[in-house]
Amino acid sequence: METWIVITERLFLALLAGSMIGMERAVHGRPAGLRTHALVSIAATLLMLLTVYQWDLLQGMPIETIRTDPTRMAQGIMTGIGFLGAGVIMKDKLTIRGLTTAASIWVTSSIGIMIGMGFYDSAFIATVMTVVILSVFRWLESRLPVRRYAKLELKSPQAGPMNEDELDIILDTCKIRHYPASYRQDDDGNLYIYMTIYSNQSRHMRELADKLSSHSQVLAFSVNPTGD
Repeated sequence: METWIVITERLFLALLAGSMIGMERAVHGRPAGLRTHALVSIAATLLMLLTVYQWDLLQGMPIETIRTDPTRMAQGIMTGIGFLGAGVIMKDKLTIRGLTTAASIWVTSSIGIMIGMGFYDSAFIATVMTVVILSVFRWLESRLPVRRYAKLELKSPQAGPMNEDELDIILDTCKIRHYPASYRQDDDGNLYIYMTIYSNQSRHMRELADKLSSHSQVLAFSVNPTGD
């Protein structure tokens, strides 16, 4: 009876830890939310319980046929979680999304492993730290002067095309820096300019778009962010 109490206790703790992390992801509309994280945590705990209580399950078996190595089970769990984490990572044009959610699934499975082995203190601390990272650090990250990258593609007419010096002036006005440009000319003689640009403020990208949209030497352009 005592065994069932311990197993039930650990599974409910895994449910609680996974739900706390998954709730934060669900609130922010991530593809892997409350249910996914709760299931991941429970599954990791359940599989680790198998290694903890395998002696009870295999009573009467010859001792040489039983190998107790919880780390092998933990390795198998983390390998499986890698496939699940890859499923929530999405590429939207030049932007990669879902890396944080994949990391949260990975750490949730680690917490489940610790609960399954009975390391409650470390599992509790890791759960609190994970929730703080996902919530408080989001607020902190949004206020950091993070360098934001984008891909600029510009189409200029054959008659009076824009040169890089003129584009540099516009970029400097918008407080945007750039890497060396590449060029292409189509069959109609229109000039295409490609470059990677960056700035510490997202509004600078909007200012650039406003200036380019009203410029007489710009037929078309696109500014595609390359960060999440």
